[in-house]
Amino acid sequence: MSGRKSAGRFGIVDLGSNSVRLVVYAAAVRSPVLVFNEKVLCGLGRTLASTGRLDPQGIERAFDALRRFIALREQIGIDHLIVAATAAVRDATDGPEFLAQAEEICGFRIRLVSGPEEARLAAQGVLSGIPDAEGIVGDLGGASLELVNVGGGKLIGEGSTLPIGPLRIMDQSKNNPAAAEAIVDKALKGVDLLKQTQGRKLYVVGGVWRNLARIHMAQRNYPIHVLHEYVIPARDAADIAKVIEKLGPKTLAQIPDISERRIDTLPFGALVLDRLIGAMKAKEVVVSAYGLREGILFDHLGKREQAKDPLIEGCHDLAKRLARFPEHGEELTRWTAPLFADDVLGETPAAARLRRAACILADIGWYVHPDYRAHHTLTQILLAPFSGVDHPGRLFLARVGYHRHEGKGEPEFIGNLAGILTPVENHRALVLGLAQRLAFTLCAATTGVLPRTRLEISRSTVTLVVPRRYQTLLGEVVQRRLSALARTIDRKGEMRVGR
Repeated sequence: MSGRKSAGRFGIVDLGSNSVRLVVYAAAVRSPVLVFNEKVLCGLGRTLASTGRLDPQGIERAFDALRRFIALREQIGIDHLIVAATAAVRDATDGPEFLAQAEEICGFRIRLVSGPEEARLAAQGVLSGIPDAEGIVGDLGGASLELVNVGGGKLIGEGSTLPIGPLRIMDQSKNNPAAAEAIVDKALKGVDLLKQTQGRKLYVVGGVWRNLARIHMAQRNYPIHVLHEYVIPARDAADIAKVIEKLGPKTLAQIPDISERRIDTLPFGALVLDRLIGAMKAKEVVVSAYGLREGILFDHLGKREQAKDPLIEGCHDLAKRLARFPEHGEELTRWTAPLFADDVLGETPAAARLRRAACILADIGWYVHPDYRAHHTLTQILLAPFSGVDHPGRLFLARVGYHRHEGKGEPEFIGNLAGILTPVENHRALVLGLAQRLAFTLCAATTGVLPRTRLEISRSTVTLVVPRRYQTLLGEVVQRRLSALARTIDRKGEMRVGR
């Protein structure tokens, strides 16, 4: 491990109980951009319960993967690389021998993560992507389940590590469902943390559980194919888990949303989820795409970087890549504020945050053919790799982007998104989109003009005030778009030349 520097590409190799994965980020920053992601399902922990040792075939597959990943370090240009090993390696009797050989391949020391540390890092990863998470984080790996209580943006107390990962359960139960149920129930029974946090949200991390979420998405014909912060009612999650528990490999292979490589472990992961939901009487299940690796990355950041808002940072990053003038975001945020003052539409701090994010993203679709800008912008925002925003917030941002290009037209969504946003939220998205549409017409998509103009809102009018030097910018199209904006809040649009 090198020092705490944010410059340069940052890579993590995760030597897990089931998979060995390399993830590479463009830099160690608050909203990391993934530039490379590859995993090999090695199954290191497949024989751990019965032999106490790592799976021999898994060892060879892991070493082969590690050799490739180390070679990729120079090829990709990874400036900082961390290799971390978790449950299977730390619990196996031949773990030290495996580490020694792996370190010869790497040429540097590997970080052996303890059980409590693995729980902490997984929870820290979840909090880095869902800062307002309140509940229990459950990170299911091949050999273990980590549980941590989170709230108020931090970890509460110490986490628990339980030896009930799917690979370990399969080995210990000899693939017997009844024996597997007994193993899981016994492990969960003694966890005081679950008794103390009844009825709260369960934040799930791990490939097996993400597959279950994909099945739920497919059942609902849910069009936002983003797993991060996807919410499943606890009863739905338990029902799906109970069905998957009882299906055989041939039947599971016919389900299109299940990875072939997860088929053997999925029923046992479903069993753990079902029992965990019951043990803590979970309110709902929230999927997190962030976990241990993101926790390691977050630890690497300085305090100032850690304190940044991941959504705002992600929006800034996308705008820097796609917008003509990224500076527009902050100009628009200030310019649109009068529309959302307490005596007009009003807004909570959370709504103000979303408005700022929407303003930062206002110009990311400019380069597309005009006929497709609205739909393209909507889709791009819906599917962007943001964190720090739930699905209703994501849809709000997408609707703003749509109205910024299309005006008052209604987007034709694929699938059923009715009810995700309230009528009030849909109206606010329309107002903000029309305000952006007016702003870009007024300033011709250049910077420096908007800060010299302003909107004044009275009970009957929305007045666009411009200084005399810019009065020639006030034309027919500006008036038309001002009027369209004013009508949405039951007012008349007027223009005035000021000093």
